[in-house]
Amino acid sequence: MPYIERSGDGKIIGLRTIAGKDCTEEKSINDEEVLCFLKDNLDNQFLKSLLAHSDAGLIRLLEDLIDLLTKKNVILFTELPEKAQQKIIEREQIREKISSENIIVEDIL
Repeated sequence: MPYIERSGDGKIIGLRTIAGKDCTEEKSINDEEVLCFLKDNLDNQFLKSLLAHSDAGLIRLLEDLIDLLTKKNVILFTELPEKAQQKIIEREQIREKISSENIIVEDIL
């Protein structure tokens, strides 16, 4: 979530990734005031980048939801379309590889 920098009259004049002296207020990227600031001040390419970043979080949420539903036997993994199964398995394998590499690095330190 971005940190908000405001002018003297309370209008958003900047967004920061880390808090600072003049920006300690945190807001969701989906907040109406933040979206208005972005619409008025940023180009389309940056907005597309924000959307892509949001998509990544949503994808992870959906993966976790599918995992929860399959663990609770609400749905069977095999009921998902084959392409969806393949993509989920691929992403799990990538996360496992990243996780195992992180463990090795932490063991060395």
